[in-house]
Amino acid sequence: MMEIKADVHTHTISSGHGYSTISENALAASQKGIELLGMTDHGPSMQGAPSLYHFGNLMVLPKFLYGVRILPGVEANIINHEGALDIPLYYLKRLDIVLVGLHEICYPGGTVEDNTGAYINAMANPFIDMMVHPGRPYFEMDLERIAQASAQLGIPVEINNSSLHKENRKTRDNCIRFAKYAARYKGPVFLGSDAHFWDRVGDFSNALEIVQETAIAEEQILNLSSERVLEYLTDRRKKRPEVSEKN
Repeated sequence: MMEIKADVHTHTISSGHGYSTISENALAASQKGIELLGMTDHGPSMQGAPSLYHFGNLMVLPKFLYGVRILPGVEANIINHEGALDIPLYYLKRLDIVLVGLHEICYPGGTVEDNTGAYINAMANPFIDMMVHPGRPYFEMDLERIAQASAQLGIPVEINNSSLHKENRKTRDNCIRFAKYAARYKGPVFLGSDAHFWDRVGDFSNALEIVQETAIAEEQILNLSSERVLEYLTDRRKKRPEVSEKN
């Protein structure tokens, strides 16, 4: 059985609809053998999400809790068809991990072309790290184009465990389609728990079923080891352009 050592997509009470603290999540992670934990609360355009001040003060967190390395970050929201985010560059440059996705409330919606373009434009932003849950059906997208862009840009796209409930057939079908394209184009992926309560931290059971069903190769899965994730994030930051924070 494949072991996943990093859970980089989790939420705390700061997201508004999360129900555990970072300490509770870290304790659960340590008990499940997770070595690296992303604290990625929703960006401020999400209802109930924290203000920008929250993201500016994340440096007060310890680097380790219960022996688990903590990555203070954000799940930023795409807010228009151009792929703009609800987190200014000043904060993006200071966070350890930046996840990005489409969410209801935060994004106006549009055609398949609109939605796909917004997602890929955000993926091309050098100050983001990974893209989340492309399989959710709220906004229809060209999943093959997303898998191609992921491979071309080297940006990992998530197979989101919490989206894969058996009763949510459309989302599951979309996730399977995306995973098949990811396997074909050999782009990087990561498995995310998207935990909103401590007991879901480190749960990748549904996502692992998709990996096995679609024959995604182990070398494509970024978070098989914490070292692989940290190396990727370090390299990503080295490649960032020098940009004024006013832009």
